[in-house]
Amino acid sequence: MIKAIVLIKSMGIGDLCILISNIQAISRKINEPVTVLAQKNTHANAILKNDPHVSEIIEFDGKEIKGLFNIIKKIKPRHFNQSYIFSDSLRFFLISKLSGIKDIFHYRFFSKKGKNFYKTAKEFTEKTLNIEIETQSKIYFDKEEMENAKKKYSITDETKNFICGISASGPTKRWPINNYIGLFENLNSKFKCRFFLAGGSNDEDLIRKVMNSSIGKNCISFSKMTIAQTIPIIAACNYCISNDTGFGHLSAGLGCKTLMLFLDSPAMSYGIYNKEINIMVPEGETMASTTHDTLGKISVNKVYNKVFKILS
Repeated sequence: MIKAIVLIKSMGIGDLCILISNIQAISRKINEPVTVLAQKNTHANAILKNDPHVSEIIEFDGKEIKGLFNIIKKIKPRHFNQSYIFSDSLRFFLISKLSGIKDIFHYRFFSKKGKNFYKTAKEFTEKTLNIEIETQSKIYFDKEEMENAKKKYSITDETKNFICGISASGPTKRWPINNYIGLFENLNSKFKCRFFLAGGSNDEDLIRKVMNSSIGKNCISFSKMTIAQTIPIIAACNYCISNDTGFGHLSAGLGCKTLMLFLDSPAMSYGIYNKEINIMVPEGETMASTTHDTLGKISVNKVYNKVFKILS
């Protein structure tokens, strides 16, 4: 029997969501669920909890990866015979080697810098498995938990329920919060709306501005919730408006029609892997021209018009 582990170096929720289809493809190829080693910041335990292709999640933090043998102690006793490393890191190769794993598949060392994240993963998986894969991510969830979320938060078809990824990994990736407020007010003037503010404890200032606005009575904050608590709520909603952030990728993976704003990140790397993602780029840019230094702007009217098309 093949016993495989997938090692993920990336530390973002969005990165994990992009890699999910690759993880599932490996599991289907070997006809066994896999173990996933991932950083705690990916929240893999919550996101992959119900995935039948994953048997176990092993988490590590930044300190553990620096201490090579701390991770080896977690892996070696499990006696894996295959590892799939979504990284060009020599460190992760050594972890697999010193854990006694015979078959080690990995990116070419020191080769990933500047490459398309989604495309690099896809090409690696297809070459390793000798198959074509579907990159559409699918996040599994507990349907009973989703139904309970619908009841608790009055999520019905009579209301347009939006997940709103107002946060981001940096200020240049965030659409201004006043733009979101204006957008929400505009949408609520046309439809009966509910807005779930997807952000964490570091986003309290942004959330407070929305809650203190005229649209605040229609909003519910995720800031005090865990990722595991938000997943059934997201699964119960149909729409998402988001910066290029983890909650946007989660929403797309859970089946929401997602409008993602790529103000300062490469849309070709992080937006085209999932058919639920509708991409918006700044004025004067194309999907191919956006980078981590785009520093662009998108008007409220353009976003509103795009959302209206998605709703209709």
